[in-house]
Amino acid sequence: VQLQASGGGLVQAGGSLRLSCVASGRTFSSYALAWFRQVPGKEREFVALVSWNGGRTYYADDVKGRFTISRDNTKNAVYLRMNNLKPEDTADYYCAAPSGSNYSGSYSEEGYDFWGQGTQVTVSS
Repeated sequence: VQLQASGGGLVQAGGSLRLSCVASGRTFSSYALAWFRQVPGKEREFVALVSWNGGRTYYADDVKGRFTISRDNTKNAVYLRMNNLKPEDTADYYCAAPSGSNYSGSYSEEGYDFWGQGTQVTVSS
């Protein structure tokens, strides 16, 4: 099983990026999918979660109204649209998928068994 994240880059404050994560090796259409981010030296933190059918989304407080998570089960993919980026959004972004009976995912990284390799987002001021 592999999660391949892409779409990171360098952007000025106020700009936008769209991250993508495509899964291979198994389907996650019955599971919630999530994005986390991590700054070197700090804990990995929850960013956003989308339910199995895209009907429900959840966000960390500091990205609400700026980020949008979505998914396409036909492509086994999850996306994160990031608008009005701020320097404090600079981090490595990771997509994550749970397994077993944990269909709803979690706000905690312990709730996930599969992780993408991370894609770096740098926001300059």
